[in-house]
Amino acid sequence: MIPYPPIAEHGVIGDLQTAALVSTDGDLDWWCTPRFDSPSLFASLLDHANGGRCRLAVDRDEVPEATVKQLYLAGTAILMTRFLAPQGVAEVVDFMLPDTSPSPSDRHQILRTARVVRGRLPFVLECRPRFDYGRATHRLSLPDERSAVLQGPGQELHVQATDQVVLRADGSDVTARFTLDAGEMATVVLTTQAPGAAPPAAPGGAAALAAFDVCRQFWYGWLKSSTYQGRWQSMVERSAITLKLLSYHPTGALIAAATMGLPEQIGGERNWDYRYTWIRDASLSVHTLISLGFRDEALAFRRWVRDRIEASAAERERLQIMYRIDGDPHLTEESLTHWEGYRGSYPVRAGNAAADQLQLDIYGEAAYAFTADESDMGALRGWDAFRRLVDWLTEQWDRPDEGIWETRGGRQDFTYSRLMCWVAFDRAVRIARKFARPADLGRWSAERDDILRQIVQRGWSPKREAFTQHYSTEVLDASLLLMPKVGFISPTDPDWLSTLDAMDQELVEDSLVYRYDPAASPDGLSGSEGTFNLCTFLYVEALARAGRIDQARYAFDKMLTYANHVGLFAEEIGPSGEQLGNFPQAFTHLALIDAALALDQELDRHGAA
Repeated sequence: MIPYPPIAEHGVIGDLQTAALVSTDGDLDWWCTPRFDSPSLFASLLDHANGGRCRLAVDRDEVPEATVKQLYLAGTAILMTRFLAPQGVAEVVDFMLPDTSPSPSDRHQILRTARVVRGRLPFVLECRPRFDYGRATHRLSLPDERSAVLQGPGQELHVQATDQVVLRADGSDVTARFTLDAGEMATVVLTTQAPGAAPPAAPGGAAALAAFDVCRQFWYGWLKSSTYQGRWQSMVERSAITLKLLSYHPTGALIAAATMGLPEQIGGERNWDYRYTWIRDASLSVHTLISLGFRDEALAFRRWVRDRIEASAAERERLQIMYRIDGDPHLTEESLTHWEGYRGSYPVRAGNAAADQLQLDIYGEAAYAFTADESDMGALRGWDAFRRLVDWLTEQWDRPDEGIWETRGGRQDFTYSRLMCWVAFDRAVRIARKFARPADLGRWSAERDDILRQIVQRGWSPKREAFTQHYSTEVLDASLLLMPKVGFISPTDPDWLSTLDAMDQELVEDSLVYRYDPAASPDGLSGSEGTFNLCTFLYVEALARAGRIDQARYAFDKMLTYANHVGLFAEEIGPSGEQLGNFPQAFTHLALIDAALALDQELDRHGAA
């Protein structure tokens, strides 16, 4: 077993309140429960020795020649890890039953089923939890040979198995070895719950099969809402399912990624916690989900954004760039000094100090989310809070901030921040006029027009013939690929086409796009990073809308080859083609869907196959 598998060598499962990663070795090496942003129970992905894991796999000590293929059951979030060896073929099936109740739950279950298809194969189970990011000890009790209880602070892990599996103590952990013949199966159920709660029912073969069918039917039924009929059906559907897995059902919040601490550069310090919800994600997700037909999810997330706007107005505080999934604004950042980090990438950070940064673009992104379907913000509820937010922005937009990329190198007059402030005023004026809501329309319109003039005068470089990252640099920035998407400029405007040409020269490498050049525009952090997957898909959409359809299609198809074996993307692609950063990343999959929709539309318009 490789101590640290490649980031891409994982699939994700979840129940709409939490998510887990399963490696192609059969290791469950990341699971935070009872919420996405809870302390980890299994996290060997960030510290092989001290993070904790649960392994269920063919015993490689006895079958070292076994090879592995991992896949999803099509149209679902049921993950299958298949082991192929001269002695036979086996599968480990992992899934969680989606929890669609409106309230958070303390109880969460992962069902892991081992099955032999042909021949006879040995299996190994190792369950080694490490509670509270590996900082807490736990006690083990074995009520019988088929069940174990591992008690940590504020949480219990129940391990229950069917008859073929006999659980044994290994210190305070649990192990088992068993052999299955063709047609036989064994199920292991991992249940986390609050201490003292009634123990979960013992699993049985029939119950496991019934749960499998319930899970399968849920995903089939959910995916029926999709209206996508384009050329990239499987990739778009996989991205949609991934977004659903990263959504916290009780509040509708979409987290940025399932993980924390996975590096943007192996051995580097760019290791952030992405298990929170960014206001910025609303700008893409609401439009994207509505475009795909997933209206309920889009409106739930937008209601979450609206609630944050109302809360900030009530407390007379500015909107934060990110929140916890329940709307809690406190995201204190700490370094987990007892962990070595993925392949020595240190520090491992829990929490995110960027929450306190000033990033003015979020106001435009919040406003942009409400123009996908204006029924909520045009309604009386929420309008007053939104109006006060826009009024506040009239006094604040013309100041430096940290920018979209959350740099830690000081504030600048970022062009993208100004762009999205323009969006905030533009959409606010539209909504107020459409619904006849009280607003200082004269002031809002004037501020909108002032921003446009400022961007054209100060954000444009005659030397580069392009819009630049901020007003004091000639450096380019891929965030500006959103300029035509939000309606600031036509996608075929000569100034935009020359900006796109300049980006081709500076930011694009074999169709992959860097977000900016840290060497040319220092961001306060050491090291480098890979190409940014979000930006590559934004680039595809910009090319398509600019009429460069062949180039866009090539770039899109090329980018899809960097997906992992089950169609998932992390945040970045590294210099050796490896996936880097937190995984899977919601923003990347949102942008993939948008790029596919735009490219399909332009190809159809031009009569292409």
